[in-house]
Amino acid sequence: MSSSLRGAGSTPVAPPDKQDAPASGARSRRPVTARARTPVLEARGGPETQRRVRDSAGLLSGAAMRRLDEDLEWYRALPAEDRSWVGLVAQAGITAFVTWFAEPTRPPHGVGDIFAAAPPELTRSISLQHTLQLVRVVVDVVETHSDRLAAPGDEREVREAVLRYSREVAFSAAEVYARAAEVRGAWDARLEALVVDALVRGDVDDALRSRIAALGWSGRGSTLVMVGTTTSALDDVRAAELRRATRRAADDALVGIQGDRLVVFLGGEGDLRAAASTLLPRFGPGPVVIGPVVGDLTDSARSARAALSGLLAAPAWEQAPRPVQAEELLPERVLIGDVTARRTLVAQAFAPLAASPGSLLETLSAYLGTGRSLEAAARTLFVHPNTVRYRLRRVADVTGWDPLDARESYVLQIALALGRLDAADGPTSGTAR
Repeated sequence: MSSSLRGAGSTPVAPPDKQDAPASGARSRRPVTARARTPVLEARGGPETQRRVRDSAGLLSGAAMRRLDEDLEWYRALPAEDRSWVGLVAQAGITAFVTWFAEPTRPPHGVGDIFAAAPPELTRSISLQHTLQLVRVVVDVVETHSDRLAAPGDEREVREAVLRYSREVAFSAAEVYARAAEVRGAWDARLEALVVDALVRGDVDDALRSRIAALGWSGRGSTLVMVGTTTSALDDVRAAELRRATRRAADDALVGIQGDRLVVFLGGEGDLRAAASTLLPRFGPGPVVIGPVVGDLTDSARSARAALSGLLAAPAWEQAPRPVQAEELLPERVLIGDVTARRTLVAQAFAPLAASPGSLLETLSAYLGTGRSLEAAARTLFVHPNTVRYRLRRVADVTGWDPLDARESYVLQIALALGRLDAADGPTSGTAR
C-alpha cells in the first residue's frame, strides 16, 4: 500500500488474503483494532424513488395544507397570522422529510428545526396536543402518497422511513414543549413574585393589572390573603408543588415566596376561608394568619396588610388557633402599633356601645373593672345581677364579642381603653394615631 494513502500515525492493514496468516517464525499477530468510522449508508430507495421524493415536495405541501384546513378545527379558528405560521411549519416538516430521505447519514430533523422559522410565541398559540396533531397530519399525507413516491419494489422502504421520521419528530415535539414550559415556568415565577410584592404594597396600576391577567387570574369573586412561614427554603420542585396545590384549592391563586415567609392570594366565588384551611399543611410550624375577605384583587392590599400584621402579633396570643383570622388578633395587632386594628376595635366595639341606650358601656366597664364578677358589678351599679347579665348579652349583640368569654372580654377591655384614650385626646385622635 502506498504511504501516501496512509494517514499520519495510521496502522497499516495487510491485504485481505494475508490478514489471517501468521508471520513465519513468530507468534500470531494480535488483531488490529479498527478506528471508529462513520458508517456510509446507501441512499434510501433507488435513484427513481429519490427523484420522485425530491420532486414531490410541492405536491405534499399542498396536500398537507388542505388536510389541515379540512381536519383540524383549532387550525381554522386561529388568527390569520398564526395560521400562516402553522402552514409554514407544516411545509418545513415536508421539506425536512424530503431532505432527510435523500441523506441517510443525517439524523431526522426535529421539531426544533422545523419550528425555527416560526416565532417562539407560537408555542403559546398552539398546544403540544395540537402540535402532535399537526405532525400526524403531515406524516399521514406522506404515508398516503407513499405509493406514488416509491418506485416499484421500494414501497416498504418508504413506509419504514415515514414511520421512523414520525417517531423522531414526535419525540422532538415533546422536547420543544418541555423546554418551553420550563422557560415559561421560570418567567411566570419571577413575574408572580413581582406581582405579589406590588399587591402587598398596594401599588396597583394598569400595568400591574395586565401582569395579573398574564398570570391567568380570572378576577371572579372575592379575594383573601393568607401568610405563614416555611420550615426551610423552598426549592423549585416544592415551590411548583405548592403552586399546584393553591390552584387546586381556589379558582385563582398567586404565591409569593419571600425567604421563609409565604404569602398566598386566593380568589374565586367559593368559600375562600375553607379553601385557605386546606392549604395549612403546606406551611411550616408557627402561626398561619388569614386576612379579611375583600372585593377583588386590586383591594387585596388591605387583606395582605392585616394578615402580615397578624403574623407579627400572633406570638402574643399563645392559645391562638391555627389558622387564625386577622380580625381575631386585633388586640395583639394594636400592641405592635397597627393603626388599622386600633381604628377597627374602636369603631366596632367602643363606638356602638357609647351610642347605645341602656347603660351598656357603663355596665361593661363595671363588669370588667370588678374582675368580671356579675355580683360585684351589680353592687357597683345598684342593680340586680340578672340585669347585669341581660345587659352583657346586649353588649354581645351590639359588638359581636361576648363579655362572658375570657378571650372576647379581653378584646372588649382593650377596645374600651382605646376608646377612652381617643375620647380624652379629642375628636381627631382616631386619625392621628
